[in-house]
Amino acid sequence: MSKDAREAFLADVHVGILAVERKDGPPLASPVWYRYRPGGDVELMTEDESLKGRLLRAAGRAALSVQRETFPYAYVTVDGPVTLTDPAEDDLLDIATRYLGPDGGRAYVEGNPAIDNVLVRITPERWFSTDYSGLDLG
Repeated sequence: MSKDAREAFLADVHVGILAVERKDGPPLASPVWYRYRPGGDVELMTEDESLKGRLLRAAGRAALSVQRETFPYAYVTVDGPVTLTDPAEDDLLDIATRYLGPDGGRAYVEGNPAIDNVLVRITPERWFSTDYSGLDLG
């Protein structure tokens, strides 16, 4: 994929799989909602004291992989350093609305108060991608 194509693909709505190093076992792989704007960082939310939050803080790095699950298959994976910060008031609503729409996003946020949430930013350093759109099957 070209740089523009992979960034546009990552900016589309996909459930991502976040992978984080774990010293006492295999990496933690967890499905996540995220947001991305081309040229920026990948952003997601998690609870600060959750296993995911603690591992992200300890590792200081993570990878996120997203895919298209129907033909023509495609995927983008990014990895890089992470920073964890206090979220802005509307970060959770913005991410939830991306996946659930305005009404669903509001309902999700109202039912899941962001008491211990942190905003996780992955700064992409390496990209891996494939797009089988040009695959000749015949």
